[in-house]
Amino acid sequence: MKLKKVVINKYKSFINEQTVDIEDSVTRLVGKNESGKTSFLEALAKFNYFENDPTFKFNDTFDFPKNEWKNFQKSGADVEVVKCTFLLDEKLIETINADIGEGVFTSKEVSYGVKYKGGSTYYLGANEKKYITSLLQKFDLEEELINILNQSKTLRELIELCKQNEEANAILSYINETIIPNSFEWDNLIQGYIAKHYIKPNLPKFWYFDEYYSIPSRISLNKMMTEQIDAEFTKEEFNTAKALFELANIDIDELKDADSFEAFISELEATSNAITDEFLEYWTTNTNLEIRFEIEPFIEKNGNNQVIREDKILNIRIRNTKHRVSLPLKNRSKGFIWFFSFLVWFSKIQNENSGKYILLLDEPGLNLHASAQNDLLRFIEEKLSNDYQVIYTTHSPFMIDATKLNEVRTVFDSMDPKKGSFISDAIEEKDSDTLFPLQAALGYDIAQNLYISKNNLLVEGPADLLYLTVMSGLLETEGRTGLENNITIVPVGGLDKVSSFISLFRGSKINVVCLLDSFTDQKGKKKVEDLIMHRIIKEKNIRFFDEFTDIEGSHSDIEDLFEKEEYINLFNMTFDEYDDITLEQLDPKINQVIKQINKIIGKSRFNHYRPSNKLTQLGMDASDFSTGTLDRFENMFKEINKLF
Repeated sequence: MKLKKVVINKYKSFINEQTVDIEDSVTRLVGKNESGKTSFLEALAKFNYFENDPTFKFNDTFDFPKNEWKNFQKSGADVEVVKCTFLLDEKLIETINADIGEGVFTSKEVSYGVKYKGGSTYYLGANEKKYITSLLQKFDLEEELINILNQSKTLRELIELCKQNEEANAILSYINETIIPNSFEWDNLIQGYIAKHYIKPNLPKFWYFDEYYSIPSRISLNKMMTEQIDAEFTKEEFNTAKALFELANIDIDELKDADSFEAFISELEATSNAITDEFLEYWTTNTNLEIRFEIEPFIEKNGNNQVIREDKILNIRIRNTKHRVSLPLKNRSKGFIWFFSFLVWFSKIQNENSGKYILLLDEPGLNLHASAQNDLLRFIEEKLSNDYQVIYTTHSPFMIDATKLNEVRTVFDSMDPKKGSFISDAIEEKDSDTLFPLQAALGYDIAQNLYISKNNLLVEGPADLLYLTVMSGLLETEGRTGLENNITIVPVGGLDKVSSFISLFRGSKINVVCLLDSFTDQKGKKKVEDLIMHRIIKEKNIRFFDEFTDIEGSHSDIEDLFEKEEYINLFNMTFDEYDDITLEQLDPKINQVIKQINKIIGKSRFNHYRPSNKLTQLGMDASDFSTGTLDRFENMFKEINKLF
């Protein structure tokens, strides 16, 4: 069965009914702290938890919205707090049809709702009349009796008719032995039979995990045997420790009474090795780790040297094979402990054969570094979602796949006591704070796309990008040299950002070359010189347009690669708000065409992007440019290509 939809109502901050569509693989709940994300997962866990845990039972005293609870008590009514809709798999449908006949069960989806006071409701369709017709065909009866029995519209009517006809005892026995014991006492017994015999046993169970299920680094066997839960050994820690012993197939009683621990340690290490292999596949932060177990006898004596308590302690230590040192598990990072504990807990679920599970992960990897969160996200998508539906909450942009925003549901608390929290699709959300992680994830993804190309040419802005792209294309159509196709042009948004971008590219296995206007900002120039001095980028990989122009002096822009007349014509076609400029108006004492135009129009700066954008719209070819312009661009492209 696949969970397709959840309806939640009157649970904590969910005052009004919320309908949430669930993805077939991964559903991601995003929202601010205290928005209701955890409450949604808790409600699902309480709907059908995988084990009998009092913590995951609905309790209206604690769970019902506080401002409405008194009225709820007085009314005596009940509320359906969670209703889940499941899509049945074809194999189960075939099994049901083989049992009760084709066309009797009329649903491919079934819903099941639970109420605060213990009541529950199944929503499914079954045609009792068709079942009766199908059932009668299985028995060798006289045609006349079949016609009499076939007059019944319900199974209960058929039972009464069978009681009145001894020849129908076989049918009555079948119903009493097969249908009645396996059916809920509903008016429609076939619906009750399908629900009790097929739907209920196959309902997926929900498995909840949060940061509190951390495995302790020291486990007392006495506390394990007696389930002694206290401040130092919580219920969640007990459950995770118990999962470890179950995975290792170790009887705690035997371990408690043993004199030698080698066999037990061997079992634990064999289990640990399997978990560690999986752990290291998705823990790229440090692959030089291994998990070790030690069992130490513990004896506590009083002041008279009398033994007052004996115990055995299982110590879990993490050894760094590179540095040849081991530390207690508790001394590792919170993120490490969480990931290891999660794998222990998850391995227990993998070993269960009692049904399908839906995994509920509350803020997974909250204490992990961004790159480790990315590893965890990969683990969820590659490992978990193949066999399980996963629903997790987060407010970290690194736990969101920007290519799968359709899988995101936003949770927003209106802060209105009469409205409560709302759950919606990401495209419907309007709250900027709620959307921020999605925006950050999208921005991060866009930034990461810069790294897709092995060869990156950093330029100042989008105008440079357009000029280089257009002129490279024109040269290639003439059979001349343009910029190589495997080079990505990356506009950085200004000279002052060049050093930041170069630093960001540091450590990536990519090639970076800069093609820049001449530096006029000494601060920016100093930053780039520092990068060269610290060998973050090679000096030869920073090139300037003035190297490829005919202008005497040290300053040039990309616009100076064009003949002045060509660029002035482009400027005139772009800016209707200025009178057309002529060559004769240019100040010969100024070398750069941009500065010459600024002086004529009386501006310190005009929009350099507009002429470049105009160039892309004109549909010009190589014949529209002088040989000198084409030569300058070609020579520049040849030099840039060499650097890659």
